[in-house]
Amino acid sequence: MDYLESYKNKTILVSGGAGAIGSNLCRALSDAGAKMIFILDDLSASHEWNIPSRPNVIFVKGSVADDISLKRVFNEKPERVFHLAAFFANQNSVDYPEKDLQINGLGTLKMLEYANLAKTGRFVYASSGCSIYGSQAPLPLKEEFMSINLTTPYQVTKMLGELYCNFFAHHYDMEIVKTRFFNSYGPGEVPGQYRNVIPNFIYWALKGKPLPITGDAEATRDFTYVGDIVDGLLRAGFYPQCSGMAMNLASGREIKIGRLAEMVNRLTGSDAGIKIVGSRKWDTKKRLLASIDLARETMGYDPKMDFEEGIKITIEWFKNHMADIDASNSFGPGTSSAVRELGALGKTKE
Repeated sequence: MDYLESYKNKTILVSGGAGAIGSNLCRALSDAGAKMIFILDDLSASHEWNIPSRPNVIFVKGSVADDISLKRVFNEKPERVFHLAAFFANQNSVDYPEKDLQINGLGTLKMLEYANLAKTGRFVYASSGCSIYGSQAPLPLKEEFMSINLTTPYQVTKMLGELYCNFFAHHYDMEIVKTRFFNSYGPGEVPGQYRNVIPNFIYWALKGKPLPITGDAEATRDFTYVGDIVDGLLRAGFYPQCSGMAMNLASGREIKIGRLAEMVNRLTGSDAGIKIVGSRKWDTKKRLLASIDLARETMGYDPKMDFEEGIKITIEWFKNHMADIDASNSFGPGTSSAVRELGALGKTKE
């Protein structure tokens, strides 16, 4: 059976389904013919306007740490669960470590407990390759290397989630796949204080402001288009040989932050340039590059999107949704005054 066909007439639960990856996953599940897709999301880092308007998509506003919300969605007996909800990400967890533990730690434990009681067929956990490996791992990053020398609460709780997955797989024989994401980007991610660099760069470039690079323009990241991550998740939710495994979902390609900034400025027509700002204490990784050999060999994962083409598609999405993005972006008191000023552009008349 084709992995996409396997979702036909199935009931699926996607926690965090209003986010960038989750909303795109729900569209793909709907296109694949899923009977019903339940989204559980508290909208703390996402927006209801981003949820696909489909007859087989049901949105439930609630937290993965809340038993009433969990009982509501697991009462539908989902046959597969994609646990994407998280308190995102590093700087957010540094500012609010207890909230991070509540959502990423306790929330993941509760999701696993309810999935076990509901006899869910496959549980796919969204982990973080940027977190699990620490700063000393050799490149390219391979699944067998893990570190306990972590530098943010988010990294700690993403590791904790993987350990809980290991326990439930071993003790309850649950079918669990741990997918490790790397710097996702694409349509659906609203810029903000705690969001990824690409949506923030695009937003600021479209506003005609210089792009702030934290620390070093030569630093690299493994940017992965959201459609490629969604394809990897759909594969992880089907192939039997994936059960019990951890797999990187990345592009297997390094991109310099300086090159990214120059590309965004060129594609948006911005001549505001870039500026170097202070590095963050927790950001100890100058380079990130994932090995995707295991996912390719195990389930045929093969990322397709050309990086520049993916940036073009994302810029177009921004232009088509700028009114919603202006109303929804959030640059709070934890950011620098210059960045807060950029974020405020969408909320005031220029």
